[in-house]
Amino acid sequence: MAAQASKQRLQNTRNIGIIAHIDAGKTTVTERILYYTGKVHKMGEVHDGEATMDWMLEEKERGITITSAVTSCQWKGHYINIIDTPGHVDFTIEVERSLRVLDGAIGVFCAVGGVEPQSETVWHQADRYKVPKIAFVNKMDRIGADFYRVIEMMKERLGATPLVMQLPWGSEEQFKGVIDLVKMKAVVWEDETLGARFEEIPLPEEMAEEAGQYRDLLLETLADRDDQIMEKYLAEEEFSSQEIRNAVRKATINMGLVPVFCGAALRNKGIQPLLDAIVNYLPSPLDIPPVSGQVPGSEEIQTRPPEPKGPFSALVFKVMMDQGRKMTYLRIYSGTVKVGEQVYNPRKGVHEKVARLLRMHANKRERIDSASAGDIVASMGLKSARTGDTLCDQKHPILFEPIQFDEPVISMAVEPKSIKDHDRLLDALSKLSDEDPTFKYKIDDETGQIITSGMGELHLEIMVGRVRREFNVETNQGKPQVVYRETISKEVEQEEIFERELAGQQHYARVLLSIKPRTRGEGNRFVDRCENPELSEELLNAIMQGVSEAQGAGVLMGYPVIDVETALLDVTIKEGLSNEMAFRVAASMAFKNACQKGDPLLLEPIMKVEVLVPEEFMGEVISDLNSRQGKIQNIAKKGPVQVVTATVPLSKMFGYSTALRSLTQGRGTFTMHFSHYDKVD
Repeated sequence: MAAQASKQRLQNTRNIGIIAHIDAGKTTVTERILYYTGKVHKMGEVHDGEATMDWMLEEKERGITITSAVTSCQWKGHYINIIDTPGHVDFTIEVERSLRVLDGAIGVFCAVGGVEPQSETVWHQADRYKVPKIAFVNKMDRIGADFYRVIEMMKERLGATPLVMQLPWGSEEQFKGVIDLVKMKAVVWEDETLGARFEEIPLPEEMAEEAGQYRDLLLETLADRDDQIMEKYLAEEEFSSQEIRNAVRKATINMGLVPVFCGAALRNKGIQPLLDAIVNYLPSPLDIPPVSGQVPGSEEIQTRPPEPKGPFSALVFKVMMDQGRKMTYLRIYSGTVKVGEQVYNPRKGVHEKVARLLRMHANKRERIDSASAGDIVASMGLKSARTGDTLCDQKHPILFEPIQFDEPVISMAVEPKSIKDHDRLLDALSKLSDEDPTFKYKIDDETGQIITSGMGELHLEIMVGRVRREFNVETNQGKPQVVYRETISKEVEQEEIFERELAGQQHYARVLLSIKPRTRGEGNRFVDRCENPELSEELLNAIMQGVSEAQGAGVLMGYPVIDVETALLDVTIKEGLSNEMAFRVAASMAFKNACQKGDPLLLEPIMKVEVLVPEEFMGEVISDLNSRQGKIQNIAKKGPVQVVTATVPLSKMFGYSTALRSLTQGRGTFTMHFSHYDKVD
């Protein structure tokens, strides 16, 4: 009986995300969902800074979503976990890690803007994780709204097969409601009840012909994918609403079709049918293939079906600092976890105690005693867990595939305004980096600067703002410097004699070194070819140390020397005069003087850049990369976009994100990571 109840609970669970371009209305749609499901009793508006899901101060001020927020609600006996994700390109990590743990998604499109650049990016992310989707065309009441154009754009830009489930009844100021093509009825909402009450009425005459055409198209599309529908369609038999829904659900979960709905969230129209669509067409945890992972220390792959009685397994998909304490968000794939239990982190090899379990509603929370398969919850007390870590039962260890993160593409130097805040700044940056794996920081060896790196200028601006607000550390920001390297271009032999009196004592050392260039990326190497039997291990270590110190600062501009082989050919040792200090100095001088004669070169960091660009902008993007001394390596088609791979000097890539957006009307995206060092042209 308990097993049956668990299965029923899982069948009635939906873990969904809301994804879209910035300003398509994701957060407004989420607010309406929470209002009509009774989760909140007042609708918060984004433009007033009152939205429930945009709870951070930066989000309220800017009117955009920065961090993904988790909430849950109930609709017609179904339990829905919702993650509202950001739409700005600088925060795609939030979408990436949310999609990794979701079973379904709603793509929200603006009826005026259509399929916008970030819509493409998040849609392709969802495709990569094989997340079934439904689409909601929002803002049908806006001037310039065009439902049919959005459908065409979905085909062209997303490579999707949209299945029109509703038609808009009117548009712009004339938008009255929607036509349900399954029931063949019109749906209208009452303004007096803020859209809470709506009624189904017979089809209006002016929409009857068009509704009939789209109903036929709906059945025809389903018939192509479902044999039972095909038989009835060819026999011209009538279909029940349930038969159509079952066929749509099957095709949606198999990623074959994308059901499309429409409405105007701000005017409170279209949300209840969207909630029905979530329940009717998006998968439960039982409808998707069970998650698989590797057994630590072996090549064996195991699956974890969503069974509450099975061994516990969960993925950490988000970490947040909450008033200085760490909160860890989990998607539980199998088993059950209770407060106070120990869980095992196989990647770190540590046990941790679950101090609290929380069901989240944006930044509000509700304590719970346990959570099981299919749940998305937050936990306190997991000190070492990081984004992408697996948590499991130690008797049944498993390691899920970690979440992939893009490397940061832009850097900025920061320093505390007051020197006494230096350690507090590093602590703040460390905590923010734990939260957001695409935000990194390091102390530059050459300059001593703290360099922060992120996905864009807005990303870094937000992080600096959070350092000030949440950690009370005032900072100055500067522009980062490219760190170059040096090497040599020909082989040189160099003898150096160190003979000096220091503090009344005579010191002597003679060293003969040979240095020669190595292939790029091979690094430095030291080889001992000296056959002098008097050379002790202590003196050899002193020579190696002297060479290593000299490699830290080259002869051209003081940058580190790389890709050089240093060979020790001979030494002369005088008893009582030769010591470690003398040989260290002699080796260091020999290396520097050899570099002077070895035709030294300045090397610059070369980045591997991958640009996703719609075909119509290819010419401009390639021309721009060439003007930045880029070398195009590969061009490949990936659905409706082209992927250009190139190597470009880092010094030429500053400001590239802005340039790419203007070249591609904001539709191009890129990732960049270090490839190798090469000589400065």
